[in-house]
Amino acid sequence: MTDVFGASHKDVHEQVVFCADEQSGLRAIIAIHNTALGPALGGTRFYPYESEQAALADVLNLAKGMAYKNALAGLDLGGGKAVIIGDPARDKSEPLLRAYGRFVESLGGRYITACDVGTYSEDMDLIARESRFVVGRTVAHGGAGDSSILTAFGVFQGMRASAERVFGAPTLRGRRVGVEGVGKVGHRLVSLLRDDGADVVICDVSERAIDRVKRLHPEVDVVADARELTAADIDVFAPCALGGALDDATVSTLRAKVVCGAANNQLAHSGVEKQLDERGILYAPDYVVNSGGVIQVSDEIGGFDMERARAKAMGIYDTTLKIFAIASEEGVPPAVAADRLAERRMSEVGRIRGIWLGR
Repeated sequence: MTDVFGASHKDVHEQVVFCADEQSGLRAIIAIHNTALGPALGGTRFYPYESEQAALADVLNLAKGMAYKNALAGLDLGGGKAVIIGDPARDKSEPLLRAYGRFVESLGGRYITACDVGTYSEDMDLIARESRFVVGRTVAHGGAGDSSILTAFGVFQGMRASAERVFGAPTLRGRRVGVEGVGKVGHRLVSLLRDDGADVVICDVSERAIDRVKRLHPEVDVVADARELTAADIDVFAPCALGGALDDATVSTLRAKVVCGAANNQLAHSGVEKQLDERGILYAPDYVVNSGGVIQVSDEIGGFDMERARAKAMGIYDTTLKIFAIASEEGVPPAVAADRLAERRMSEVGRIRGIWLGR
């Protein structure tokens, strides 16, 4: 049984909302982890979970990750996430999305939603017909459009910082990078890597996703699966599929010197970060380097400007280097250093919200 209230204070969620609409088939969970810095912002994942328990466990982990991600991205936003249980190819409909939008609206702005796995900007436009608290909308409706653009860009900045730390220069030129998952974000990352002069090898469960990359970059190599990719002779491993890519078995065979990718919750369990550190593998914390997407969509709140959002996403490079420096100074893995930095900002800046303004 997932512990909704958390085994420790770090895992306690402020609010968890279960949403159901029988006629449309909606079954959703909205989790708000922390609003110390502002309203909780995080995407809506539409996924065919094997059970409600699996969906709950995922949304709780994702919401916590968003709190830390938004804090380190320098945003005045807390962390939240939502999951819709179902197969988006079969179950997604206008009534279902609009029913979900009503539930988002009912929270009065405590939670702001956006795209995630299984949802797109067009879906956000439908949700926004029932709620004011939606970002990641299409450009035609004043939104930022596809958030994978700056997500991939931010991961690339984190990878440049990792390369500087490990290889002595902020470039992937001449390095071999293994990208697991070449969907919305992964295929854009491949293009950035090729433009920078990296050799790239990929894997994906979708032949269509692989074919799209091969059409653009026929020189990219393909392997059968993630197990073959992580055991390959690569310099950098970029997990860009679903979470849990780094487990005990993977870390034991991983030949890369750097792990830096777009997937959320890459560490299968607590302690993996120490295993990576002990093996001399530099891990760029996922919620730091993949924050470009949330930077992009959050810019909609004040009226979207791509150049402004892109400039802010460039800061992921400096933030990643800062985390590596703190980790070295304090003798801890980068994941621990990132957690400490995020918690410090949530505590120190969040405390200011306690000053009464008399209104």
